[in-house]
Amino acid sequence: MKPQRPPRPATAAAHASAPASTSARMLAVLLGAATLLAGCADSPLFQQTPARSKSHPRATAVLERENAPAREPPSRREPDAAPKDAALGLREGIRLYNEGDFDGAIRRLSGRDVNNGPLATRLSAIKYTAFSYCVTGRTAQCRQIFDKALRLDPSFELDPGEQGHPLWGPVFAKAKQSASAR
Repeated sequence: MKPQRPPRPATAAAHASAPASTSARMLAVLLGAATLLAGCADSPLFQQTPARSKSHPRATAVLERENAPAREPPSRREPDAAPKDAALGLREGIRLYNEGDFDGAIRRLSGRDVNNGPLATRLSAIKYTAFSYCVTGRTAQCRQIFDKALRLDPSFELDPGEQGHPLWGPVFAKAKQSASAR
């Protein structure tokens, strides 16, 4: 003998009333929960404010900086800082280049500390930046960087081992030729 199913409602109106009664129950439950939670808001537990210190340490530091006397520019304070920072930046950029992180080398060698260093440091940074652009197939940027080096120092040359390189050798030769035509 098969188990019998309950009889189905005969009309579509009966089908519509079943979800409506479920929705009505759900609405009643939600309203009851909201009422209970609203009553908790008046509880003393929720009205306590956390104890605060006199002032936040960072805020105090900011206020102290704003009220402090003006400092001397870094160039007057530490005259040897810029060349040291530039040399460090150049070494880091060359290390990134040698490790094959050409985009990282470009970012590091284009940093403010390197570009504010002595001319020799800037020219070395520019050279490795150009090499990085050439190695990654960005010959237009490579050419622009070589042009920049030649504007800074018209006598700028690549080392003998770098001149014949198949990627940047021809780009540098065109830049040099263009600079000498000016």
